[in-house]
Amino acid sequence: MNLPYRLLSLLFLVFVLAGPVAAQESFRVELGRDGKTIGDMRPVFLKFESRPLPAISPAEVARRYQRLFENSDEPEVRVDALNRLTNIRDRSGQEVGYSPEQEPAIYEEVLGSYESILARGSFSGRLDELLYQMAKAHALTGQAGESIDRLEQLVGLYPKSSFVPEARFRIAEAAFSSGQFAEAEAGYRALLEGEGGKALKAKARYMLGWSQFKQGELAWDRAAGTFHTVLDGFLPTIKSIRQVPESSVETIDDTLRVLALMASRTQGLDTLSQWFDSGSIRPWEPLVFDRLADLYAITGKYEASVAVNEAFYRRYPQHVTSPSFLAQVVEVWQIAGDDGKVRQGRSGYVAANRSDTAFSRLQAREQSRWRRYARWLADTSYEAATGLSDSGKVEASLPLFAEAAGYYEMLAPRAANAGPVWRLAGDARLQARQHLEALANFRTAAYQTSNYSEAADAGWAAVVLQRDLVISGADSGLEELASEIDQFASTFETDARVPGAQADLASQWLDARNYRRAAAYAGAVLKRGEAATKERYTAWLITARVRQARKEFGLAERAWRQTLRLIDSSEPDVLPPDDRDLILKQLATVVYRQGERAADTGKVAEAVAHFRRVGQVLPDAEIAIRSRFDAANTLLKAAEWQSAVNELQWFRRSYPDHNLARGIGGKLVYAYRQSGQPGRAADELLTLASGQADPWPDKLRAAALYHEAGNTGQRDKLYAEYLATGPVPASAEDHIQLQTMRQRVMASASDPDKVRATIVEAELASDWHSPETLQWSAASAIVLGARAAAAFADIPLNHPLAESLDRKQGALESARARFAQAERFGGEAVLSEILFRRAELYRELAQDLMASAVPAELNEMEAMQYQMLLEEEAYPFEEKALDLHAENHGRIAETGYDEWIGQSLKVLARLHPGRYERSMRWMSGNTPEANTEGGDDV
Repeated sequence: MNLPYRLLSLLFLVFVLAGPVAAQESFRVELGRDGKTIGDMRPVFLKFESRPLPAISPAEVARRYQRLFENSDEPEVRVDALNRLTNIRDRSGQEVGYSPEQEPAIYEEVLGSYESILARGSFSGRLDELLYQMAKAHALTGQAGESIDRLEQLVGLYPKSSFVPEARFRIAEAAFSSGQFAEAEAGYRALLEGEGGKALKAKARYMLGWSQFKQGELAWDRAAGTFHTVLDGFLPTIKSIRQVPESSVETIDDTLRVLALMASRTQGLDTLSQWFDSGSIRPWEPLVFDRLADLYAITGKYEASVAVNEAFYRRYPQHVTSPSFLAQVVEVWQIAGDDGKVRQGRSGYVAANRSDTAFSRLQAREQSRWRRYARWLADTSYEAATGLSDSGKVEASLPLFAEAAGYYEMLAPRAANAGPVWRLAGDARLQARQHLEALANFRTAAYQTSNYSEAADAGWAAVVLQRDLVISGADSGLEELASEIDQFASTFETDARVPGAQADLASQWLDARNYRRAAAYAGAVLKRGEAATKERYTAWLITARVRQARKEFGLAERAWRQTLRLIDSSEPDVLPPDDRDLILKQLATVVYRQGERAADTGKVAEAVAHFRRVGQVLPDAEIAIRSRFDAANTLLKAAEWQSAVNELQWFRRSYPDHNLARGIGGKLVYAYRQSGQPGRAADELLTLASGQADPWPDKLRAAALYHEAGNTGQRDKLYAEYLATGPVPASAEDHIQLQTMRQRVMASASDPDKVRATIVEAELASDWHSPETLQWSAASAIVLGARAAAAFADIPLNHPLAESLDRKQGALESARARFAQAERFGGEAVLSEILFRRAELYRELAQDLMASAVPAELNEMEAMQYQMLLEEEAYPFEEKALDLHAENHGRIAETGYDEWIGQSLKVLARLHPGRYERSMRWMSGNTPEANTEGGDDV
């Protein structure tokens, strides 16, 4: 700092130095060279007090007086000429007359003239002036004592002389030089109390202070007061501090130095507090504090130096120089080499002036210093935090990162280029995990600074941070992220990162099921011609998913095909080729959905076309297989039977092992039946039955369909196979079904009577009956009875008669039993036929008895008797037959005429012609129509 030789504090180091001054009335003060200590400093003296110069060239006047001095032999003339030469040189400021090197010899030469004139006591000029010049001559020739004697003589003899003030000063100066400081103090006081020029008194006052200082610590309070007055004279205002003449610099500097010395050797800060009123401050007081702080620093008393600087700031916080004192704290610790204290000092300086009000009061250079300190504090905190973080001490680094961010944030509004500083502040907050603050800083750097070349990067940092906050859940609002990206895109619309950000945001809106926003941002990406392939791919993916979620399957298909086209046309390192399979699946899905929608709205042809297109996207995939199946179902629902049959058959041929193929048979059966092809439906059912553990449900359905198709052969074959299994009915329905089968199979059976017997037996054994089963059973019983009756008729009555009669009797009973079964089943409906057939049995028996052969061994009489016996045996049977036919005849009144009553009437007419053989018209009692039986039989 070069502290010992600095005049002013850091605020006032620049002085306006004036050049040499030429004036009509002036003097120049010379201090000579400083000694090593204040005590060694040479006293000052005045060279000359001038008179008004003549209006001619000083050089010409001086030349004439110099020639006069050299050519004259008169002492008075020579003395006067020399006086005038000196006067001209002093007043003009020009090097005229004799040079300073010549003067000692000249004055030694003329000293004799002075003594001669003085000894004579006669001098045409002023004696006081003569004494003054003699004193000067003695001083130049090294006769200090004689010079002081002449000056004291001058003061004593001519106290009113204009030379007295200077003489007093020279006398006091001599006393000071000889160490007689009390006498010097008295001399200087006398001068100050008497006449004298302002400049000379200022010098005297300065030397008064020194003479008091030299007297020791007891006189230092007087010295301090004197020096204060000296400074009041030289530096009365702030402006005067800035405009110190060069000639006054050393005087002021020494005054400040001696004040600092006295304070340091007494009570330091307490001494300054005693000297100065804390309620007000004189312009030069900061300079005293500054010198004391410097003195402490030079002597290694760093704590004391810092205390002085800080004391001034506390004492006068609003003073314009206070920031400089805080800055000197930093400089002191730098000299001391204490880096920690240096940091504290800078931190204190920044903190003291952080408010806008405080900062605005700083001078330009102090504002610059504040910026440097703030940046240094921020950078060093950031570097230290980074070091901790890199070494794994992440938690320990967080406070330092936050501290760095605070300094950057203070500095940024006051930095010439604020953008980079705001961005550093954002980064530091981010490292400190203070995400919202970091976000605000990045935004400020990006959007609220001017001429920042990397504003886009700062804006992007805000986008990334906002996205991370959304992902981490610290900020769940996608609206904030959308706003961030929108601002970035509008501000930096040509930035290559915009499409990527919009694509990513679209993806997040999609995840949030906000399809409108997702589609909007994906569309924004697609509208940008400069969007990269990857970004366009993402945008199309999102568009496809949005359209699919909205059930806009046609638009979704278009989007999926765009993504597929991008994958196929890009390099493997640009887009993941593995995505192709996933995209194909999605494409197949939306095509399938279009088919579903068309089917739901009745657009059959369109639906089938879409279902078939699925296979073009993903051949043999599960969705393609199901799509063809759904195509067939769609045709079935639309009653397009043949198309459905074709589709179903194609499906079964193409995918015979697929699960869905197992249901094809049933659908074909349905389609065949609905399309009027019961035979093909039956064929399909037989195919289905072949693979079933219990094939009969399908076989019986097939039999029913064969029946419907008129294919009785296939029908009866199936019925016969089923009946051969010996099914037992578990319900009335089962019984009726079995009886129906037996009834139908009878026509094609090789042994119909066996079937008839089964029908009768089943009906007899069943608890369930229906009109049809009873009718079928009755008819079967009648047929069987007729068969038994025929067998009965075919049995001849031969000898031995008893034996043949037994056989015939058995046949008769069999027929009667069947007819009884028929009557049981058929009731009134078959009674006429039963009565007829029963009557015929008896009539046949009677006839056979009558017609039986007479045994050959009988004689005629025996034969006649035998014949009569046969007639007697036959008669009851004939009568029984007549009764039955008559009973049948009698039914006409109740049931009306029918075929079997007619048959009975024919028999009666043959047996009793008189009674029954007549022409008649029989009227049915049950119908309005008449039934006529031809013939004359009664």
